[in-house]
Amino acid sequence: MADLRRVMSAFATGVTVITVSGDQPGGMTANAFCSVSLDPPLALCCVSRESRLHEALSADGRFAVSVLNADQEHVARHFADHARPHGWAQFDALEWFPGPHTGAPLLTGALGWLECEVAQEVPAGDHSVFIGGVLDAVRGADLPALVFLDGAFQKSSRASPGLGEAPAPRRPPGGVRGRDRPAAVGAAGRGNTWSTGTRHFPDG
Repeated sequence: MADLRRVMSAFATGVTVITVSGDQPGGMTANAFCSVSLDPPLALCCVSRESRLHEALSADGRFAVSVLNADQEHVARHFADHARPHGWAQFDALEWFPGPHTGAPLLTGALGWLECEVAQEVPAGDHSVFIGGVLDAVRGADLPALVFLDGAFQKSSRASPGLGEAPAPRRPPGGVRGRDRPAAVGAAGRGNTWSTGTRHFPDG
């Protein structure tokens, strides 16, 4: 619906990369992501049923979210590109570290990271809404955010005020880059647990 797309293009959003591990590791750029509840902690993402990630996320049942900073437009474009490699190879050019609860890649330099376990998968038109129970949430550095508005990537004018120094992310020093990833990353850290909008990106 063209009118809906035009109206939603006026709604500025942040930009995230949703990732999964398991037997079908992958990632996709998403701006249809938001918090749902603080008690219990829930977040959701919307994924096209035609996306490569849809089957993998549904099968694995867990996902991670990296909130991109203003200088990570190239990362957003990479995970929105249908021509990117499949599997772990799509992470070869990027620095990342495995989420301790999901094993899913968390992208170094992001403004924050979440790990979620799918609590509910809801069909919604040509997408599915994945509601996830939040297993972990860590704030990154206070940097300007990458924003999507009027069909284009933009940069927020400044970092969020008043938050002070961000806690150091819980990750191996230097992260993982490309083929240096640990062989067992897909099974890392699976422990006990306590997860709209109209997308404008190509569904990865």
